[in-house]
Amino acid sequence: MCGIAGWVAYDSDLTTRQDIASEMTATMACRGPDDSGTWIRTHVALGHRRLAIIDLPGGRQPMVFSTPHGEVSLVYSGETYNYVELRDELTGKGHKFLTDSDTEVVLHAYLEWGAGLAERLNGMYAFAVWDGRDSKLVMVRDRLGIKPFYYYPTPDGVLFGSEPKAILANPAVPRVVDMDGLRELVAFAQTPRWALWKGMYEVEPGKVLTVSRAGIQERTYWRLEPKPHKDSLETTIDTVRELMTDIVHRQLVADVPRCVLLSGGLDSSAVTGLAAGHLAVQGEQLRTFSVDFVGREESFKADEARDTPDTPFIRDVVDMVNPQHKFVTLSSKALTDPSLRRKVIAARDMPIGFGEMDTSLYLLFEAIRAESTVALSGESADEVFGGYRWFHDPEVVRTDNFPWLVYQSAMSGDRAALMCPHLRDQLDIPTYMADQYSAAVASVDHLPDDSEFERRMRTISYLHLTRFVRMMLDRKDRVSMAVGLEVRVPFCDHRLVEYVYNAPWSMKAFDGREKSLLRHATSHVVPPSVQQRLKASYPSTQDPGYNAELQQQAKEVLADRDHLVMSLIDWDWLTEVVQLDPATIPSNVRRGIDRILDLYHWADMYNPSIERPD
Repeated sequence: MCGIAGWVAYDSDLTTRQDIASEMTATMACRGPDDSGTWIRTHVALGHRRLAIIDLPGGRQPMVFSTPHGEVSLVYSGETYNYVELRDELTGKGHKFLTDSDTEVVLHAYLEWGAGLAERLNGMYAFAVWDGRDSKLVMVRDRLGIKPFYYYPTPDGVLFGSEPKAILANPAVPRVVDMDGLRELVAFAQTPRWALWKGMYEVEPGKVLTVSRAGIQERTYWRLEPKPHKDSLETTIDTVRELMTDIVHRQLVADVPRCVLLSGGLDSSAVTGLAAGHLAVQGEQLRTFSVDFVGREESFKADEARDTPDTPFIRDVVDMVNPQHKFVTLSSKALTDPSLRRKVIAARDMPIGFGEMDTSLYLLFEAIRAESTVALSGESADEVFGGYRWFHDPEVVRTDNFPWLVYQSAMSGDRAALMCPHLRDQLDIPTYMADQYSAAVASVDHLPDDSEFERRMRTISYLHLTRFVRMMLDRKDRVSMAVGLEVRVPFCDHRLVEYVYNAPWSMKAFDGREKSLLRHATSHVVPPSVQQRLKASYPSTQDPGYNAELQQQAKEVLADRDHLVMSLIDWDWLTEVVQLDPATIPSNVRRGIDRILDLYHWADMYNPSIERPD
């Protein structure tokens, strides 16, 4: 796991711009605290920050291979889980390896298959190869978008980086946010290629971008496609079990301490059980970590996203699996520290407004990093297996809108309510969302004999796997890498995603419950209480003291009348909500305050120019 950055300029001599290349690379020191390197030639500069996971002494980057016709240089972020098999295949073709790293395998795979190596990789990755033999840059991103990757086209080439901050460090890039950037912040729809900053884009998951003097060409090497599912229910359950076992075993490979994020839900508990069993055979005890809030179990109240607290279920898993477990318990005072909020904003490069769902994640990862370098997560199982509650709400299923915005939660409601009225009119979020939804649905392919209901459920699954999951993966990656922790996501293995995506909905909910296939496939490693537990979202504090502190900080924002944020938010809305009883503030209102505080600090930190129509 690492951070990469680069600059291609066909009309410039970049050997004189070492300082800028180094500054771009340095912005991602947190992603790679173990090593740093740059490689510069006339028209290309590559930078790398390394978090050493596999072959600690041998995986330094940029990694270069010299050929009679030019140098081939690689900067790589992520993990390739099938690198051992690929290495054996390449060795059989005459390739010789100097290290045991997966990075060298990827470099030789490019030398053997060119950009066609993408189809052969199993893993999470974002990498760029400068091919000096014909002066081109090849950028590749993994299939689901686990690892972030951004680029900024220039008149004579391109800038790229694992995070926007690397690109923004180049003085050629203005810090401008236009109306579409603001719309996406409010809409929560994750439009493909969106990157907030005007002129900047994401390398889309499953894509290869090739940069040459002729410009930028894009190729899709993977997308979700409908295929007939011919397996019986019993065979389908067995296949999911076999895939999950293989995936978890592969993702435990590392030369550094590993652990699992344990929430007490089905997803993380299944990963915990499979990982613990595998390590026990090797004579190792699994480490697990959980997050909790002071007094939450004793004072817990059910809400629209959670029926029960997590801790009793976590204890059941610990009793069954016997890992070395640690609770990281957080106070509201710690969660509302403005300096912590700024760290999270810096990690994500944008004001998302997830509040303590992000700050608690940061503090959890910070505590884990003191003991482990790699963590396995249950992230994305809900998108793959249909676990979210809205998958099973008939009214939501029938509505022509993104399901996560229809279901009543802190994410739904009028997300533009906190914006100033004039800006709200300019943004016209309802029209924007309708257009985005239509475009997303139009990209879904179906089988000719799919029933109307099956087509609907396939569409909803597709929306989650191409939009919603990317938001969640970006959150997990950015916050974890901000403290130098690599988080792996077994449920995003493309083999599992493809297989389950094409299983009919009747199988995915065959027992009348969410995630039926996963529940039955992993029943041998999960305690009965967790098998029967209803889906619960990531934990959120219910302490009124958190709300009160947010209100106090919001009052300070209101007093700063000349701040940029005051031209964006609804002064009357914020003035009203800071006077509410902290104990009665609804979750969506609290999240609105969090979003305003994020906007306030983000504007301070990034000094953006907001491009608005007259």
